[in-house]
Amino acid sequence: MITLDKLTAKLRSGQIDRRSFMQGALALGVSTTMATTLMGQAAKAAPNQGGHYRVGKGHGQTTDSLDPNTWENGFMLAFGYAVQDYLTEIDNESGVIPRLAESWEPSADATSWTFKLKKGAQFHSGKEIEASDVIASINYHRGDDSKSPAKPIVDPIEEIKADDKHTVTFTLKGGNADFPFLMSDYHLAIRPAPDGEAIDITSTDGAGAYTIKQFEPG
Repeated sequence: MITLDKLTAKLRSGQIDRRSFMQGALALGVSTTMATTLMGQAAKAAPNQGGHYRVGKGHGQTTDSLDPNTWENGFMLAFGYAVQDYLTEIDNESGVIPRLAESWEPSADATSWTFKLKKGAQFHSGKEIEASDVIASINYHRGDDSKSPAKPIVDPIEEIKADDKHTVTFTLKGGNADFPFLMSDYHLAIRPAPDGEAIDITSTDGAGAYTIKQFEPG
């Protein structure tokens, strides 16, 4: 049996048009005024493809760059999470959830963590995300010469190796049960490594929900 709620749901989902909605609502005994109001509400709730989503964000400055080592303000934090993607993410209940990694497993003493990457995950360019990209992205923040704000996070990593194309193992200097949480830091974006060795810090390529059309610092 058709009800007004079902009729409204069909209008919102695009299964029926406005004329069919009005005919159905009037047949159910709904007044023309009420039917018109419900039709307007349903139309507002229906998603529309296209358009623009404009955001005003503080903290942006002329020294901002695509280099994740330089990200140190609220604007670049939002930029990083919008355009790039990470092994893990912190959800709205403060738990760690998968992003580019579909799963992870620690050793008994938590000194070794093995991450399985999502097969088929791609950068905006279409390049498949592989273990070499993860290793190069994290290694960019490591080393004695690193000036990355994330250096204290990655310093405890003793070794990173690819077990296969979609598996990465991190060996730590000491056990850390919170290591998957640390991999969500906004500096630790997984960027493409074109040569399999190093990321291109000038590249606009990423794996996040948004792509870069133009970047004008400040």
